[in-house]
Amino acid sequence: MYIQNGEWVIILGVRNYFRKSIFKSLRFRLIILMFLAGMLPMIVLKAVILNSYEKRAVDVRTADIQNQCTILCNQLGDLYGQEGDTSDIVRTQLVQLSNIYNGRVMIIDHEFRIIEDTYGMDVGKTIVSGNVIRCFSGEGTSRYDAGNRYIEVTSPIVGKASEMTEGVMLVSVSTDTIIDSLLVLEKRARTIEVVTGLILLIFAVVTGAGAVRPFRRITSSIEAVTEGYEDNYLHENAYAETVFLSEAFNKMLGRLKVLDESRQEFVSNVSHELKTPLTSMKVLADSLLIQKEAPVELYQEFMEDLSEEIERENKIINDLLSLVKMDKTASGLNIKTENINALMERILKRLRPIAAQRNIEVVFESFRPVSAEVDEVKLSLAVSNLVENAIKYNNENGWVHVSLNADHKSLFVEVADSGIGISPGETEHIFERFYRVDKSHSREIGGTGLGLSIARSAIVMHRGAIKVYSQPGEGTTFTVRIPLTYVS
Repeated sequence: MYIQNGEWVIILGVRNYFRKSIFKSLRFRLIILMFLAGMLPMIVLKAVILNSYEKRAVDVRTADIQNQCTILCNQLGDLYGQEGDTSDIVRTQLVQLSNIYNGRVMIIDHEFRIIEDTYGMDVGKTIVSGNVIRCFSGEGTSRYDAGNRYIEVTSPIVGKASEMTEGVMLVSVSTDTIIDSLLVLEKRARTIEVVTGLILLIFAVVTGAGAVRPFRRITSSIEAVTEGYEDNYLHENAYAETVFLSEAFNKMLGRLKVLDESRQEFVSNVSHELKTPLTSMKVLADSLLIQKEAPVELYQEFMEDLSEEIERENKIINDLLSLVKMDKTASGLNIKTENINALMERILKRLRPIAAQRNIEVVFESFRPVSAEVDEVKLSLAVSNLVENAIKYNNENGWVHVSLNADHKSLFVEVADSGIGISPGETEHIFERFYRVDKSHSREIGGTGLGLSIARSAIVMHRGAIKVYSQPGEGTTFTVRIPLTYVS
């Protein structure tokens, strides 16, 4: 029983392999397509040629018989009115016609009696058929019976004296010779068909192998990516499709490199940012330990510094936790309909005291009442980071202008400042984690370098977008667009 189960597993495995590996293979499909593309026209052409040959052969044979019948009927017409019977010469010609075409010739009088039969079987009998009746009206007929393999021709016998149809000549001719020739042609065509099929199959296999070779090289290059990114760019120009695929792969590979570099830089920055406050706290603690009888004032001063470093460490950790939450799916969003005007007022109320310390004026301009489906906490976090950055990177006695507007689809928040600005080469990096525009004064200004990254993540979670416009020394403007109705 175990062996039988094992055999079934093997059979199912082989079947699944062939189903997945072979029948879904591009090479296999190309071979089948090319083979069918070559064979189907040949099969159709063979059928058309054989049918045309049979029809043409039957038409030629029928025309020959009709001509002979016309000649004999004219001779018989000359005899009618004399003896009312056929002469020996005409009878001999009837037998000769019968022998030449391997057929049967009968002469039928106006009473539908058979008066002459080359087979000598039905003389004196009566025959009534549609073709004979039509022929007595002066209309010759012909009919091909493919099933029974014979041609039937009727021709009227018009009396010379009466100029009326005195009888009918009925000729039945076998088409065995035509069918035999047709079978020979069909056999030869089948031989050509098989030979051509083999040639097409070989050609299809060779062409199919060559056609998929660029895709195999692409597959090998993609598999090599797992071992590293060094010089594994694709340059397959065999087809337009491989060019497009190579370009898309190279873009993806470039993006992977950027992401890998960003990941390494992020890990390095996190380590550095977390280590810096710890180093400062270690130095302060060691300084206190060295001084055995340090004055209370020195203890208080060092404790204040320690508290600031702890607060800085705590802020970095909180921002990292916020960023990790933003990286998750939007299923954790707490979407509710919020009054955005009131929300903006609350945010700016918390930040105005910070701005007042540097004598920076914060102005809020609302063009219309706005309500939207948002997560209040995450949207507040995004706007707070934008306004806080506008305050931090501003000049003394500067200004920050925040505006709120909306149309029938989206709300728009604009945060503009009179600060130091950003150079064009840095605007594309400002949303990266731990990226700082002014690295020399980053410690003085404060912050973790995660604010804009958190803001962008929160906005993207709302299916929104954020853009930045800035020039060095001319300030910076952030524009945010968020749909009024959240679509999950």
